[in-house]
Amino acid sequence: MVTFVPSRPGRLADVPSFARTIGGAESNVACALAAAGHSVSWVSRVGADGFGDHLVDAVAAYGVDTTGVHRDPDRPTGIYFRTAGDRATDTHEVLYYRAGSAASAMSPANTPVEGLWSGTVLHVSGITAALSADCLALMREITTRRPGRPLVSFDVNHRPGLWRDASGARDATSARVLLELARGADLVFVGEDEAADAWDLHGGDAIRAALPEPATVVVKRGSAGATVYHAAPGQTGAGDTAPSDTAPSDTAPSDTVTSVPALRVDVVAPVGAGDAFAAGFLSATLRGLPMAARLRHGHLTAAATLTVAADLAAPPGRAHADRLAALDDTAWGTLRLGPGWTAAAEEVATP
Repeated sequence: MVTFVPSRPGRLADVPSFARTIGGAESNVACALAAAGHSVSWVSRVGADGFGDHLVDAVAAYGVDTTGVHRDPDRPTGIYFRTAGDRATDTHEVLYYRAGSAASAMSPANTPVEGLWSGTVLHVSGITAALSADCLALMREITTRRPGRPLVSFDVNHRPGLWRDASGARDATSARVLLELARGADLVFVGEDEAADAWDLHGGDAIRAALPEPATVVVKRGSAGATVYHAAPGQTGAGDTAPSDTAPSDTAPSDTVTSVPALRVDVVAPVGAGDAFAAGFLSATLRGLPMAARLRHGHLTAAATLTVAADLAAPPGRAHADRLAALDDTAWGTLRLGPGWTAAAEEVATP
């Protein structure tokens, strides 16, 4: 989507102007991964309009291959406006203008699943499933285990405001649908808060027990950090980056469980931090780093976004991030990052 970020804090009714930028869960992850040096393609649909031009050009500027983006002459590019506050607070406002958008028209018919299998990892989000019945059908195809499928990464991204029935009331089926999609993935990102809201599951162990099939489940715990549950290859539907051609199990696997505390960050705006965390974790996964390092890279990439006003920020350079991720536990615990840290010299961002 094209995102309009307010010029100052306050109610949408009171904000006098907005800056145009880009946003969207999957495109945020794609841009951050490309900026981190990975080969990335983004597949989507945008309108044949000026906003679509801006969106495709802006995503491509990060180094993302956008040849898989279809321009729809009959539907507009989705846009949204938000206030400068935290999405989790009652005072935060988000207005989506995406009903009937080009992206909401994605379906198995116009986006064949096999055409998405060229990469090592295919990353998707629960937000896409909420856009339309056709989008949900596509997501169900993507999360169906079959030979030849790449590792499927799924960020639950529960957004109650997007799940509405015909009357406009909250759709009670959204929790079941998101759980179904998550169980079909190989790698799942989910926040403790959204698991509690959507599934009435409390704590990492309960979340993992409800998601026995994915090889890896990452539970984000806000300011407390993140925990990853990882099963040995062969115990679930897939290994680290292996195709998902094994039938899922019905019980939770025997996991290694790794937790890493969050960094202390001088937050400018929290929107987009979850996508950045996923990108950092996926980047480290593609590099074959240990689980603790994957979590640390997730935290570092999230810190890059937390310290800017937009939904998306360039991640720290790989060498810089590797040095910080390699700090001992004491140094990691005392590290504090503020605006501009990704471009600062190494000595500026040390404990």
